[in-house]
Amino acid sequence: MARPMKLTLCLTARCPLACRLCYAECGARPAAEELDTATWLRLIDALAEAGVINVFVEGGEPLARADAETILAHAAGRMFTTLRTHAVTIDDHVAARLAALGIGRVYVDLLAADAATHDALTATPGSFAAATAGIAALRRHGLPVSILAILCRPNAAALPALARLAAGSGADEFGVLRLYPLGRARRNWSELALPLAEQMAALRAVAAALPPGLRLMQSWHPNDANCCWQNAAIDPYGRAIGCPYLREYVDYGDLRTTPWLETWNHPLYRRLRAGAVEGHCPDCASSQLTRGGCRATAYAFHGRWDAPDPFCETMNQGTDLRVLPDRPA
Repeated sequence: MARPMKLTLCLTARCPLACRLCYAECGARPAAEELDTATWLRLIDALAEAGVINVFVEGGEPLARADAETILAHAAGRMFTTLRTHAVTIDDHVAARLAALGIGRVYVDLLAADAATHDALTATPGSFAAATAGIAALRRHGLPVSILAILCRPNAAALPALARLAAGSGADEFGVLRLYPLGRARRNWSELALPLAEQMAALRAVAAALPPGLRLMQSWHPNDANCCWQNAAIDPYGRAIGCPYLREYVDYGDLRTTPWLETWNHPLYRRLRAGAVEGHCPDCASSQLTRGGCRATAYAFHGRWDAPDPFCETMNQGTDLRVLPDRPA
């Protein structure tokens, strides 16, 4: 592709939570070097001019920025804009403002179906109650909501219960995400990670018990995509990183000084998009042109950009997903 269709803006590394499975190192205090408002607005203009039609805003917690509404409004006026949030600061006023801005969908991270497990994973007492209240406010104001859960040892058995909670809250989509080997999650990997067989069993269990009207989104076989071929991402400091899950492994250029499309044509980025991998799963490839599965996970486990994605049942090749190699970022 000459340019990406979709883009993730990692707006900030600031977050009021301290999730044990966070794939960044988010904290309560913003880093001084994060992009300012004017720079984000200029970048959004450049993206729109380059033909980006879909932008996904995440963090950290995007709503932790004082200028979040300004940035979201600027994006929503130029392209289809969605938001990922923990929802802990969303009340009726915030939900009404997000609806007025034209946010197309809100993705809310909810890590368990009960407060004890959720709050232990976020390391923040009261976060479950605040998040579920935020979801209710979003639905009262008509915003489409997807609930996201990161599959890990503490919540695997309760995914069907979490799907029921999602449906009962008015969400129309339940997304189960893999644990990515980055940030705080990497440091807590041995505590959180499951063997692939147990992950697949948990996915089958939730699929079998999915409430009517609730869509299931998941990132394992046969949906374990290499998103690099059509997606791009910008970190809080203005670096082009291709995908949020590559943030510790790549730097395609500083967008404060490098033209956007020049970073899209960075040699490594072009290589990842080309899909030159050691092996590929025919089922996954036929489903969505995945070109070898997730490159961040492949690199984290094998140390090679052309390695297979070990989260794919067909391409796992005996890799124990509970054991993460000690690989420098």
